[in-house]
Amino acid sequence: MAEITVVGSINIDIVALTDHYPNRGETIFGKKMELLPGGKGANQATACARLGKTVNMVGSIGQDTYGDILLDSLKASKVDISNIKRVKETSTGCAIITIDKTAENTMLVLKGANDELSVQDIEEAFSEINDSKVLLVQMEVPENVVIQSMIEARKKGMFVILDPAPAEGITVRALEYADLIIPNRQETKQLTGIDVTDIDTANKAAKYFEHMGVKQSIIKMADKGSLVYEDGRSTYIESIPVKAVDTVGAGDSFAGALACAIADGEDLVSAAEFATIVGAMKVTKLGAQVGIPTLDEVNQFCRERKISHYMTENRKTSSA
Repeated sequence: MAEITVVGSINIDIVALTDHYPNRGETIFGKKMELLPGGKGANQATACARLGKTVNMVGSIGQDTYGDILLDSLKASKVDISNIKRVKETSTGCAIITIDKTAENTMLVLKGANDELSVQDIEEAFSEINDSKVLLVQMEVPENVVIQSMIEARKKGMFVILDPAPAEGITVRALEYADLIIPNRQETKQLTGIDVTDIDTANKAAKYFEHMGVKQSIIKMADKGSLVYEDGRSTYIESIPVKAVDTVGAGDSFAGALACAIADGEDLVSAAEFATIVGAMKVTKLGAQVGIPTLDEVNQFCRERKISHYMTENRKTSSA
């Protein structure tokens, strides 16, 4: 019984902190190395769970030490892992991440066991999924798996959110089955050819997606905020200024929070406002998963900043 189902990648993140990136052929000394749980799918599932939702993770890992670490991490966050398969022949997926002093990152992903997730695995998992309201899926697993997940979710009446990340894995075919797409600037350019630099270009991209059949979109512009587009109407959501430590997983935290609000029946603007808060909080801590806030931490942050979201008491009262 899970309100949200996430189909996607499960990786171990090898994170190196440095003041600046080395030039080609150059060797420099870094500052620190961390071994942390990651993978876009697992990050998003963890975000949903930490924000109080029941969530089912569908994915694939190797029968190795990294796989053990990742399963323990998901279990600790109360994510349902019954649909995570383990494979002998292939190692667990791995991301090699470098973060500089500005908190920006570069990432090299070795997909490993993520590529072993199959259409049959999806069909078997969805045969037992009956109560989920939302499917959240990304592009770090095989394309046919992404498509089949969306098809199965549609059959069950689920709301389908497509996070078309990373940009290299994007397939236009997936748009056919998405109720909502949530690309960042790089992914938007990959799909539309439009370089999003401001509200006007974001709106142009959203209309392009509408023309392609996706009537609802959220164009993420990092510290420039986001544009929510729904049925021909657009709403700009401002970013929340914070001191960034690590931007890895910010988009995944945003996606997970968005899925939570949609599962609660919130409108897209209200959901995006909540997701913006959670995404901003994530970048203040190191680690794609360990930096994801709990709902209590979100509420505390909102009290300190004198802001609100759809679950805070003043918003509940005003909407009653």
